[in-house]
Amino acid sequence: MLRQIILYFQTDSDRWLTMLTDHLLVSAVSLVIAGAIAIPTGVLCSRYRSLKKIFEAIFGTLRIIPSLAILLLMLPVMGTGFWPAVTALVLLAIQPVLINKIAGLDSLPDFILETAGGIVMESCQLWFRVRLPLALPMILSGMKTSAVEIIASAALAAKIGAGGVGELIFTGIGLFQTDLLLIGGGSVAILSLLTGVLFGGMGRVLLRYENR
Repeated sequence: MLRQIILYFQTDSDRWLTMLTDHLLVSAVSLVIAGAIAIPTGVLCSRYRSLKKIFEAIFGTLRIIPSLAILLLMLPVMGTGFWPAVTALVLLAIQPVLINKIAGLDSLPDFILETAGGIVMESCQLWFRVRLPLALPMILSGMKTSAVEIIASAALAAKIGAGGVGELIFTGIGLFQTDLLLIGGGSVAILSLLTGVLFGGMGRVLLRYENR
């Protein structure tokens, strides 16, 4: 088995790098779009409580649906390829960021907000200099969760023609080749672990004030 894996990288490493690049691209684009939607939505939900239950219900329901089912539902609507996969992954990834964003803003102590208001901070200043920085740990936690889930689910995106290392997994299943399954599954696992490490490092850099 090890010999087959080594032989694959000796003969098809370029193909593997292409699939890895496609996987990272669809994952990164999905995460950026999910964050761009979820973070402002979380701010709205924290200000207008009636919106909170609506958005939590919508994205909570989408989260219950299996990843492959959402990807396949995109077929009759958008066809196959990169953007249908991104759309499906965004729908899956919004909920963790949104929930953590709301939780981060809701957990801010009242005395901090009252103190900030007491030094005559305008509403915009209060958000960007107090609320958002203090909610940042929860936001990063939500982004980390979403990123790992996107990378794992992006393996299924190969089923609708979006490329990625998921192609190795499906090919391995179809041809009963364990070496391809191990390479594809191992690549996804390593990417997920590295993503967790990356967000952990970002947290230590951005949240240095917590360690002072």
